[in-house]
Amino acid sequence: MKNALYALVELIARVHDKLESLNDSYEYNFNDYQLHFIVIGILGMLLTFMLIPLVKWLVKRKKVLTITWIYVFTVLIVITFAIEIGQGFTHTGTMDFSDIVFGIMGFIIFFAIYAVIRGVILLLTKMIFHRNENDD
Repeated sequence: MKNALYALVELIARVHDKLESLNDSYEYNFNDYQLHFIVIGILGMLLTFMLIPLVKWLVKRKKVLTITWIYVFTVLIVITFAIEIGQGFTHTGTMDFSDIVFGIMGFIIFFAIYAVIRGVILLLTKMIFHRNENDD
């Protein structure tokens, strides 16, 4: 997980540098705010267009738990980065990338435990009600 996040940060830095160099080599000369506005706006729309079919597919299969996990995971990534950045600015703690990794792993493990317990309960419920239907 840590390596994947580092790779993602490195990729983002490379793309950022490439976009800045493209901006400098043309006569547009967008400032940093304008570049963020354009790039994040386009990225957000591309993600939207990519996720619509996935979410529709998951909804058709009644995979509400999966949709919830994707949403919560995304929000937690933002929250954990914000906490660490806040600690760095306010000096109320150590800004440590490992804190982000452990926090996200905590969510993944707790969610997996919840999903297993939920699955067992649903399976038992289905078995009990299916047996009662056959008794009639």
